[in-house]
Amino acid sequence: MRRLFSWFRVGAILLVFVALAPQLSAQTTPGSKVSSPGKHPELWGVWYMQGTVNINLIPPSDAPLTPWGEERLKINRKQPLPTAICLPPGVPTIWQIPAPFEIIALPGRILIIHEQEHLIRQIYLNRQHPADLIPTWMGNSIGQWEGDTLIVDTTGFNELTWADLWGLPHSGELHVIERIRQISPTVLQVEITVEDPKTYTKPWTAVRRFDRKSNWEIGENICEENNSYLAPSDTAPRQN
Repeated sequence: MRRLFSWFRVGAILLVFVALAPQLSAQTTPGSKVSSPGKHPELWGVWYMQGTVNINLIPPSDAPLTPWGEERLKINRKQPLPTAICLPPGVPTIWQIPAPFEIIALPGRILIIHEQEHLIRQIYLNRQHPADLIPTWMGNSIGQWEGDTLIVDTTGFNELTWADLWGLPHSGELHVIERIRQISPTVLQVEITVEDPKTYTKPWTAVRRFDRKSNWEIGENICEENNSYLAPSDTAPRQN
């Protein structure tokens, strides 16, 4: 009789497990539902900039520079373009580089793989920035979906990059918000808002657009190997 009771107890446990199985299977990694390509617009794939390269994200005369920003701009304009000596372009300048990039969805995060220097941005979904950020070239990116738009919040930058190819400066207080969405099945739009109270008197916004390249793949790009600005023996600019 005791053995029969044990079998009844095991059977009851199995019935409870079967009843809860659908709910347990739905509890996936945090953010996995957000990053699923089937749940949001098809941002995934390879993209390349529309039109020709623009050296500035906004007209220089429209840049609302602080006195500190104006002095820093003068310094930048006397220096070589950071990407010309194979330094990472940073954000938002990476959107001006004439090289393709690929967007890939993973559970809890989205990757943007840039052919330029094989830079990879990891955008972690539905979480906060770490409290102990170490300043980096590309910053720390977190994201969330608002309807059909991916909102990317990036901070934690060092001061070694420019805010565009023209030389617009930024400080360690740089905060970039990107709103990424498709405006058609083949066109991706990135709206970039730059906030940096040390460098700019107010936030400013720029827009970039990219065409889908369905038959493209990300290739190898070795800056030091093919860059005519570099001296053969080191990474110093060539002297004229």
